[in-house]
Amino acid sequence: MDVDVAGREVRITNPGKVVFPETGHTKLDLIRYYQAVAGGALRGVSGRPMILKRFVHGIQEEAFFQKRAPAKRPDWIEVAELKYRSGLSAAEVVVSDLAQLLWVVNLGCVDLNPHPVRSGDLANPDELRIDLDPIPGVPFRDVLATAQVAREVLEEHGLTAWPKTSGSRGFHVYARIEPRWPFALVRKAAEAVAREVERRAPDLATARWWKEEREGVFVDFNQNAYDRTVASAYSVRAVRDARVSTPLTWDEVPGCRPEAYTIDTVPKRYAELGDPWEDLDLHAGALDGLLELAERLGPAPKQPRGQKTMPLVEIARAEHKEEALAGLERWKERHPGVAALLQPADVLVDGMRGRSSVWYRIRVNLQHVPEDERPAQEPLESDYDPWEGVDWAAVARRRDEHA
Repeated sequence: MDVDVAGREVRITNPGKVVFPETGHTKLDLIRYYQAVAGGALRGVSGRPMILKRFVHGIQEEAFFQKRAPAKRPDWIEVAELKYRSGLSAAEVVVSDLAQLLWVVNLGCVDLNPHPVRSGDLANPDELRIDLDPIPGVPFRDVLATAQVAREVLEEHGLTAWPKTSGSRGFHVYARIEPRWPFALVRKAAEAVAREVERRAPDLATARWWKEEREGVFVDFNQNAYDRTVASAYSVRAVRDARVSTPLTWDEVPGCRPEAYTIDTVPKRYAELGDPWEDLDLHAGALDGLLELAERLGPAPKQPRGQKTMPLVEIARAEHKEEALAGLERWKERHPGVAALLQPADVLVDGMRGRSSVWYRIRVNLQHVPEDERPAQEPLESDYDPWEGVDWAAVARRRDEHA
């Protein structure tokens, strides 16, 4: 079927394909959703290169990540050339109007993952992004309380804070910034936010980089590093109930229930209330205050190279999460006494970036197991190598040429 939008015809293939098996939502439902919230969704992505996170078979299968815009594309699809440390570059899609957005959704993109830069200045971000990621077992009220502390830190240092649900387990706080600082300094400013939030609310938040040492809500500052993307405002997320990463007012944050914001409810909310982030671009601030804070805080603590700070054993490396979790269950069956002593946060499930998709690593922190009862490292339940077949010599040559 064809959709007439923004003066163009966008071909929608397989509109009846079910994307969300548990709710029955189809690709056409996604298209209609993004049409309904077009102004807000475009505000989150307009002019930004984006990675295409494509769920070509629905959310029940892992997405693959596509940096390069498809070679076969309409001549009205814009691109921007991004360079990477590998020495490679990629012409990434840039969405500026609704026709381009729907074209991306038709490719199988459920959520939208733009970079924090505009295509006119790829070196200097204009967004600072704080991703609040609770460890297992942490109640959502602690996430919301941490968001309020992050707001205080940002606003005390000259920036306006904008809250939104992540559409998953966490929460996002954004700040619009003037595009005058490179990625390294934006990340440094975000790390200063994280460390200051931890200092003010040590019972709630952590800025610890090593996952096994975290307690509470991790204030993730690394989403501001080069080549990192975050699901943008009004993105539908690939979770079973089709939740939406929804912009809020700060008055709404204390009573926020993420499950209330879905592909079905957000269009009505948008029609009735508009976009709480409508004025976002009017509030670009400077990083001077946060960079001064970073200097006052001094260097962040670093883990000694090659040294473990916690008693960890690795269980599995797998291409798919289900396979990794099955390996964990087999390990628990061999060590039932140990498994009974584990706390929720002791099981570390890491989604790791591969060449074009996420793979999964599972580790177990044995900190709550008496030392004389801790099992030794065993052969992995599965040992997937996402880099098998990569010509590392060629990668090194490209990196040298790029440098």
